[in-house]
Amino acid sequence: MTNTALDQPAEAEPSPFLAWLRKRGGMILVFLALFLLWEYAVKLFGVKEYLLPPPSKVWTEFLKRSDTVMQGAWVTTTEIVAGYLLAIVVSVPLSLAVARSRFMEESVYPLIVFLQIIPKIAIAPLFIIWLGFGFTPKLLIVFLLCFFPIVVSSVAGFKSVDPEIADFARTTGAGGWRLFFKISLPQALPGIFTGLKVGAALAATAAVVAEFVAADRGLGYLLQQYNGNLETPMVFAIIILLSLIGLAVYYVVELIEKLVIPWHVSQRPAGVTGV
Repeated sequence: MTNTALDQPAEAEPSPFLAWLRKRGGMILVFLALFLLWEYAVKLFGVKEYLLPPPSKVWTEFLKRSDTVMQGAWVTTTEIVAGYLLAIVVSVPLSLAVARSRFMEESVYPLIVFLQIIPKIAIAPLFIIWLGFGFTPKLLIVFLLCFFPIVVSSVAGFKSVDPEIADFARTTGAGGWRLFFKISLPQALPGIFTGLKVGAALAATAAVVAEFVAADRGLGYLLQQYNGNLETPMVFAIIILLSLIGLAVYYVVELIEKLVIPWHVSQRPAGVTGV
């Protein structure tokens, strides 16, 4: 037997971005097929543009007003990212406290659930009264909508830690912080990332709701303007752009999850199971 095969260099593994692109290639093709179907169905059935414009018309109108729309997109994206990051900073430590403390679980956690039940669209006008029409009320609405799913999933993640593993680690002399970073946090990360992805999916909706209530700029404000003027192509352009921003935030979180917990079962390809 020759060693030719052994002498050949091993193929380099694809970068995380290329791996993600391969994984999402089918989704991209499906979206392209849907846009083509939309384009030709509108023309085939003679649907009026103010009811359902074809994608080509949406794209043309977007290019005409791209400067205005992209300025609004920057404002809305800032609100989305800032509110989402604030929700992460507050939710994860709070969920750890709830998971570790009976008092927090029995006293504070029910209050969090009660606050989540209150419709955010109902309290949004109060934020305007209290805080004015600036950036802060929109930040808080995004925060509130993203906050609860992150807390719930993170609490479940921290409670999922196997007590036998933790007890064994203590017998080896592991201290509190070492136990947390080596045992508790890694086992809780899958649950935390589940909440982060749900929160990311809600962030764009929260920003638009906030801008619907009171805003003089942003994509929500432009959406109301174009809808009031029956400029349907621009309404679709704003909706598609908002969806892309929301997808971008979601997939950034998913990419970070893949890099942080590549060992978890959720990162296995479909159809691959442990033996």
